[in-house]
Amino acid sequence: MAFEPRQTSVGGNIRQRVARVFARLEEGLEEEREQLALWVPVAIGIGIVAWFLLPNRSEWLGFCCVSLAIASVGLALPTGGRMQQVLVMGGVLACAGCVLIWGKAVTVGTPPLARPVFMEVTGEVKAVNAIPAQQMSRILLQPLAAPSLPRLIRVNIDEGDMPQDVGEGAIIRFRVRLMPPAAASLPGGYDFARRAYFQGIGATGRALKPLTVLRPSVSERPLRARLFAHINGRVSGPGAGIAAALATGDQGAIPEDDAEAMRNSGLAHLLSISGLHVTALVGAVIFLLMRLMALSRRAALDWPLMLIAAAGGALAGISYTLLTGAEVPTVRSCVAALLVLGGLALGRDAITLRLVATGALLVLMLWPEALMGPSFQMSFAAVVALVALGEHPGFRNFVAARDEGMSRRLVRSLGAMLLTGFAIELVLAPIALLHFHKAGMLGAFANLLAIPLTTFVVMPLEALALLFDVAGAGGPFWWLTGHALELLLAIAHGVAASPWAVVMTPTMPVGIFGAIILGGLWCLLWRGRWRWAGLVPVTLGAAAMLMVSPPEILITSDGRHVALRSSGGEMTLLRERAGNYVRDMMAESAGSSGVMGALADLPEARCSTDLCAVQVEGGGRSWRLLLTRSNVLVDKAVFERDCAGADIVVADRRLPTWCRPRWLKADRQLLTRTGGLAIDLDQRLVHSTKIAGDAHPWIVQPVRNRRPRADGQL
Repeated sequence: MAFEPRQTSVGGNIRQRVARVFARLEEGLEEEREQLALWVPVAIGIGIVAWFLLPNRSEWLGFCCVSLAIASVGLALPTGGRMQQVLVMGGVLACAGCVLIWGKAVTVGTPPLARPVFMEVTGEVKAVNAIPAQQMSRILLQPLAAPSLPRLIRVNIDEGDMPQDVGEGAIIRFRVRLMPPAAASLPGGYDFARRAYFQGIGATGRALKPLTVLRPSVSERPLRARLFAHINGRVSGPGAGIAAALATGDQGAIPEDDAEAMRNSGLAHLLSISGLHVTALVGAVIFLLMRLMALSRRAALDWPLMLIAAAGGALAGISYTLLTGAEVPTVRSCVAALLVLGGLALGRDAITLRLVATGALLVLMLWPEALMGPSFQMSFAAVVALVALGEHPGFRNFVAARDEGMSRRLVRSLGAMLLTGFAIELVLAPIALLHFHKAGMLGAFANLLAIPLTTFVVMPLEALALLFDVAGAGGPFWWLTGHALELLLAIAHGVAASPWAVVMTPTMPVGIFGAIILGGLWCLLWRGRWRWAGLVPVTLGAAAMLMVSPPEILITSDGRHVALRSSGGEMTLLRERAGNYVRDMMAESAGSSGVMGALADLPEARCSTDLCAVQVEGGGRSWRLLLTRSNVLVDKAVFERDCAGADIVVADRRLPTWCRPRWLKADRQLLTRTGGLAIDLDQRLVHSTKIAGDAHPWIVQPVRNRRPRADGQL
């Protein structure tokens, strides 16, 4: 009898503690009620991300069921209140995000070409994009009388082979080898197949001569293309491509070394039409309209000047967004500008996190697939960091206007710019490391010079040059624009040349990235003391990111290219004639910035024209690798002996069953199922680009290949 009251007392204590925890959560959520709306796009985004990460329909349905179960738990809470709202709305919105992207994938996307095909294609040109930096043009084509082909195909045409009268609406005929859009060749690499699916592109290729124009283009080139060509022709020197990008958003004329310097110096955001450009344009239009209307006494006294100027700025922002191709950063900036102008017209403070959340929600509703790209992630992360920093009382007090000398005001302005630069670099670093495997470290200092130069010198000069070109007198302004852009490039190359400019890491696990992002959002979106709890996942994620072990072996999805980490830590390539694209891709995935040498030059390698045998150290033991490097048939007896003595065999063809290495046989049959591989010998882990049973619609399902030769030769 004495035991039962004690048991009841223990149960009562547990219930009381749980009740106190719920009461504290309820109290905290009540205090943060103004911030709850900011989590609406986050909840929808979680559902979108789940659809991309989970492989098939059963798991997508499972996620929706779990989300709705969480909402049901919220409905079952007896207390109600904010906790109930959070659980119900969070579960429903997460499910809605998954259904949203699933529905768009089913109704809008274009399935890829099933297998490569060589054929003659006749089609109508839908768009032409000139890329002077690569001496080619990229056209979007709708095939005619070809039911076996996708709705749209993208074809590259060499600059010298491009007919003059090919434009939108033209019908052309050419021979081409069409391929499915390229998936990621290595784990963590760029997946063009996913982006192409939502763009409606089902195949890509390079057109072969001769190209026959069956019907020339009768429509005038789009304004964006004409403006791009005009600026490239007017600006001399290396800055021509950047001048065209600032006005049109098209970066096709920027040489690769300049583009790389802009990325490594943290100035690449200047090339993408985003908040800086839209704000400068809208602000300039409002300033000019206010000054012009102020010249009239009647307008100054009787007209709503701010409302008219805001309407003019909004019209300019929308026109600029449409002109530059309506990319995600531009749309986000345009939406934000419209909301700010509306707030100013109503006399309210519109620059808040709610404005950012509204823009994010609009983009996710229209283009949910954009969430997985670096453009969406980096643009919104930067803006959230800026607005959250601007709302902090300490920062507001630091930048508040006060009666002081010019020198102190200048120092505070520079300090504010440095703080905002550091905040942006901090939030963008994990995103850059996930997508590009490298992040700039000196961008805050480079932007101190580059942003004022671009905003107050380059863009006004370019605008004046375009304006005076109407009368044929823009030459002096183009000359000044070119020299200002040369100064911008000098800043970019100077910063990028520093050994501290860039930090590189191997491919980051998605779980680590998710922990950092959710922790960062927790810190930035809440206002109470519990916001600092987000530093726990951020710190743990950053530590785990620094501890990621780089792979010893990288194998592309076709098996042709293999990168191997030597005993000295440098990455070496199996095929020394590999192009710059393959070299850069391998180096980025390995987290290496050095020049990749030839594997055959290693002292531990024995290579012929057909095979390479090499010994690698990893995980406390030696690994023997056998790699094919040609299409020549190898004698069965020799190859069977070498296969049996190897731990890992890599080939770009299907190997016979009698080739039995001790640990892994990465031939065409395996790589078709797994895609590219990254092998960590220390942990004995193999990471692949494909997931077994992946049912996403842009995945090309494996096609059964022919069996090996009957004579047993490779």
